[in-house]
Amino acid sequence: MSSIQTNNIVIFDTTLRDGEQSPGASMNLDEKIRIALVLEAMGVDVIEAGFPIASEGDFEAVSEIAKIVKDSTVCGLARATRADIERCAEAIKAAPRKRIHTFLSTSPLHMEFKLQMEPEAVFEKVRESVSLARNLCDDVEWSAEDGSRTDHDFLCRCVEAAIDCGASTVNIPDTVGYAMPDEYADLISMLFNRVPNIDKAIVSVHCHNDLGLAVANSLAAVQAGARQIECTINGLGERAGNAAMEEVVMALMTRADHMPFSTGIETTHFTKASKLVSTITGFTVQPNKAIVGTNAFAHESGIHQDGMLKHAGTYEIMTPESVGLGMSKLVLGKHSGKHAFSEKLKALGYDLGDNAVKDAFKRFKDLADLKKEVFDEDIVALVDDEVVRANDRIRLVSLEINCGTVHRPPKASLEMEIDGDSKTCTSTGDGPVDAAFNAIKELFPHTADLQLYQVHAVTHGTDAQAEVTVRLGEDGKTVNGQSADTDTMVASVKAYINALNKLLVKREKTAPSALSA
Repeated sequence: MSSIQTNNIVIFDTTLRDGEQSPGASMNLDEKIRIALVLEAMGVDVIEAGFPIASEGDFEAVSEIAKIVKDSTVCGLARATRADIERCAEAIKAAPRKRIHTFLSTSPLHMEFKLQMEPEAVFEKVRESVSLARNLCDDVEWSAEDGSRTDHDFLCRCVEAAIDCGASTVNIPDTVGYAMPDEYADLISMLFNRVPNIDKAIVSVHCHNDLGLAVANSLAAVQAGARQIECTINGLGERAGNAAMEEVVMALMTRADHMPFSTGIETTHFTKASKLVSTITGFTVQPNKAIVGTNAFAHESGIHQDGMLKHAGTYEIMTPESVGLGMSKLVLGKHSGKHAFSEKLKALGYDLGDNAVKDAFKRFKDLADLKKEVFDEDIVALVDDEVVRANDRIRLVSLEINCGTVHRPPKASLEMEIDGDSKTCTSTGDGPVDAAFNAIKELFPHTADLQLYQVHAVTHGTDAQAEVTVRLGEDGKTVNGQSADTDTMVASVKAYINALNKLLVKREKTAPSALSA
């Protein structure tokens, strides 16, 4: 069937591959599995689980996700080389539905300066790589990297060849976010008009957000005939990121009158997915972010509030419930029981085992003793902070800080567990945060630079939990760590340790050339 003959849009999520390539983002195996299961539960059609050739960790992650995910297609990325493609095929082999996604640059700029190959050599490489991938997997996607800046004649030749050699999906990326919506739509229309076998493949788009046009370009391409959109949760991705899945899907749902297309996405999972990705990567979602930002359904203007009280439709084009956002209500306190707490976790989207619920309930009771009011956001921060960190190599055991006008200089006494071994030390610094971070460096020596230290309150009030973000940089690699606690210093140390754990994961990764797709 021609991709233009159906109104269903295939949602291809690349949070685990392109999203993880964001400077500062790094995910371990358990974190990737958690995200993959959430994506599957949402109804994502294709999950690009990683780049198997990049590292042993990437290969393992793709392999494990391939074993666990049953309903979504599990995809791996591969450059146009035998080693990459064979490694990818090996990683995805256990998946009931699997795809090899191979790519090669086609723009004059990329061919000359990055590939240093002549166009005819690139053309032959397309045929060779797609043919190899098709021999190893029934479902093959081919991408023309920097497709939006590729000569039209050459792009048509490459797309036709890729389809002839077995690609059932051809992706035309706006790799550097350069295209304008009408220009990009014309490009997709041109392919439908000029490539004779285009009806044998689904046309896909992968748009970056360098000019803030990723979602607009993706939707324009759909109107021109594209039937797969490649996107990420929260718009995570290299540089300015990718098209945000929640924005693409909600735009299609909300404006079905203008764009009569559908997806299989269960939109009520968006808030949960957004919070999970944010917690794991340490990339805080900006308050005014569309769909999942904290202000997306907030109304402060008196005129707006008056209109909302009279009819919600005056200022809301979709409901908070449609994206899984419920009202933050005070329903639990220090006298609440385990059953009520367990039901609240389910309502917030968590499906934890008995032991995990027991541990989380203990931490909740500790928190309730410190806070008069416990909000949904507090519980989310509490559970994510512990569940997401369950397999960290470095863990905080205890922290004591002496500071103020009496204690000069401030002093931090720290105990950490590193690969199962307990270590302690006492350090000083210019302030309590500096002293605590110096203690971490003493117990776990490293050369990473502190690039960001940021604190904000999870909820309101002087007893609110502090959520701290720490960014570390080492040898051109950056990672974000995040943690929450009613004690700002404890949250700070946990966030720094979380960043170090992510740095250990990042160190294992190599950087194959032409990572972008």
